Amino acid sequence: MAITAQQVKELRELTDCGIMDCKKALTESDGDMEKAKAWLREKGMAKAEKKSSRVAAEGAVNSLIADDRKSGCLVEVNVETDFAANTDKFKNFAAAISNHIMAKKPADISELLAQGLNTDESKTVEVFTKEAIADLGENTSVRRFVRYEVAGNGSVESYIHMGGKVGVLMEIVTGDDAVITSDAYKTFAKNIGMQIAASNPNWVEESEVPQTELDKEIEIITNKALEEGKPEKIIADRIVPGQIKNFYKLNVLVDQEYVKDDSMTVAQYIASVSKELGTELSVVAFTRYQLGEGIEKKEDDFAAEVMKQAGL
Repeated sequence: MAITAQQVKELRELTDCGIMDCKKALTESDGDMEKAKAWLREKGMAKAEKKSSRVAAEGAVNSLIADDRKSGCLVEVNVETDFAANTDKFKNFAAAISNHIMAKKPADISELLAQGLNTDESKTVEVFTKEAIADLGENTSVRRFVRYEVAGNGSVESYIHMGGKVGVLMEIVTGDDAVITSDAYKTFAKNIGMQIAASNPNWVEESEVPQTELDKEIEIITNKALEEGKPEKIIADRIVPGQIKNFYKLNVLVDQEYVKDDSMTVAQYIASVSKELGTELSVVAFTRYQLGEGIEKKEDDFAAEVMKQAGL
C-alpha cells in the first residue's frame, strides 16, 4: 500500500515523531493510523529501556505550591543534557510530575512510579516516564521529591535558584494566618529561601542535631587538639565548646549569619520580622535539593572523541 505525504504529516502531528519514523510506522501498519501510533509507542518504549541506564545528572529542581499555600512539593527531575532540560517537552514532563505528586500524594518514588497518572489512569507514572524518554531521546527520571503540608497557621513556601539548579521547600508557622498574604511575609519567605539555598544548613535548630553528629565532631576536634599538644583541660573547657559553636554557625539555620546582613543571625532576622508583623514566625522544616548532587557524571574527553571519529 502506498503511503501518502498527507498520512505522514498527520501521523507526525499526532505523535511528534520524525518523518522517516512516521513513514515506516505507516508502512508496517498498512496505513492504519491507530496501528501506526501503537507501533511508534512500542518502538519508543524499546529505545527508552536501552536509554534508562545512561547517566542523567542535568534537569531541574521544580516546586509547586497550592493556591492556599498550605501544601507544596519540591521535585528533582533529571535528564542527560542541559539542552534537553531547556526544552518545553522536558519542562512539561516535570510540571506534570509535580502536579501528580500534589494530587496523588505518593509516599516515595516506588509508590509514585506505580501510581496511575493523575491525568490519565490508563498508564502508570513509570510508563509516562518511559514515554518521556522516548520523546526526548535521553534518559529521564524522577530522582526525588518531598511534600509538605501545614495543618494550622502558616504556609508552605519555595525558592528556586538559577532556573532550577537549587530548590528549597519550607514550612513556616505563624501566630496569625492573616499575615501570610502580606508583602512583608512574602519577602521574608523569599529571604529565608535564599538563605537556605546559599548557606546550605543541615538543621533548623540546635536541638535537631543528632547526638551522633555532635559526638563525631567532638572526637575530631579533640583528636586534632591533642595532636597539636594542647592540654586536655583546655580542650574540654575551651576548645571543644568554641569549635562546636562554630559548627552550629555553619550547619544550623537560625545560628547562621544572615546572608543579606551579616551583622545579625538568621534567628535575629526572624525576630525582627516577627516584631514588624506583630506575630511570631518560625521555620519548622526545610528541604534543599541541588541538581545532580551525588550523581557521578561521565567526563567526556572531547579532544579524544574528535580524534577517534577522525580515525586518528
